[in-house]
Amino acid sequence: MRIIRVYFTKTGEASYISLLDLQRVMQRALKRSGLPVWYTLGFNPHIYMTFASPLSLGQESICETVDFKTEAEACDWGAAAGALSTCLPKGIDVVRIAPAILDANEIADAAYSVRYAAKDAAAARAAWEAYNGASCAEVVKEGKRGKQKTIDLKQHLHAARLVPEDGGLTALLRLPAGNTLNINPVLVLGWLEETQGLPVTAGGILRTGLYTKNGEKFS
Repeated sequence: MRIIRVYFTKTGEASYISLLDLQRVMQRALKRSGLPVWYTLGFNPHIYMTFASPLSLGQESICETVDFKTEAEACDWGAAAGALSTCLPKGIDVVRIAPAILDANEIADAAYSVRYAAKDAAAARAAWEAYNGASCAEVVKEGKRGKQKTIDLKQHLHAARLVPEDGGLTALLRLPAGNTLNINPVLVLGWLEETQGLPVTAGGILRTGLYTKNGEKFS
């Protein structure tokens, strides 16, 4: 038995597909694609799938993954990627399929870009520069079972790198994304709105990479 990893993008309208619905979408797509997927045993056989660090609703990504098991000794995964892509809705595109190397539990950080249109670029720059210059940036984070705790974002994101792009502005972030600590970029945008008046909805969030604690790209 081998674990196979599907690397895919989730952009545009597809960013509003919830994790539960995404599981259903992938189940159907894998069945239709004809890939040699292993099914669980019992009265209700289904495909065993694992999504690494699922995204929040409305956020886009170019580095999503889902794992499934196979008993096949050999397969043309290059061709399989194309077959699977044709079975998926608009906004979800398979980049590649390959045997998994790292365990999802090894993910420690995620890279994001927050993109602002030209009309919001000046306000966004001023707000992010205020964050970069702040000594602390405390927010309330929701934990498991509704528990809340106050964290200082500056301990995890000292500063964002600001890049002018197509008349607008892009803020580049690196935040914890592991099992023990996961910081949603919306928390940072919420601080900007509360303290600087920059609306959370002004920035479009795109996840661009997942990394281990050693800085290795998740694969």
